[in-house]
Amino acid sequence: MTEPRSLVLVVEDEPDTRKLVRKYLEKLGFDVLEAASGKAALAVLEEHLPALVCLDLMLPEISGYDVCERIRATPRLQGMPVLVISARSQPPDRALAEEVGATAYLIKPIRWNTFSETVLRLLGKDAPAGSGAG
Repeated sequence: MTEPRSLVLVVEDEPDTRKLVRKYLEKLGFDVLEAASGKAALAVLEEHLPALVCLDLMLPEISGYDVCERIRATPRLQGMPVLVISARSQPPDRALAEEVGATAYLIKPIRWNTFSETVLRLLGKDAPAGSGAG
């Protein structure tokens, strides 16, 4: 019997980056939902309960900071890991992300090894066979 695939929400307004993160997640064996704005992400979260949210900070309509804050304020979502993936690399950006509840923070451009190790650590999983992670 195979374990069900975990669902991950990718919130990223840049299509190329969203596609790359999706590819990385699928390579790790995850099913992926996508949202191109903070408002769209919150709508997806009303309907689905992903195992992880990969979240950009600079989004149209509602910022990633605000999305993270709303995730932490919603009882059924509070324990969900939030991996921020952002081009914002200054210490105050990271500090604010942590303050609103981010679980981990990666700076763009993301690299496969760092990304895969972080995702698997956040979800308490081992690398799937043949994933190239590790």
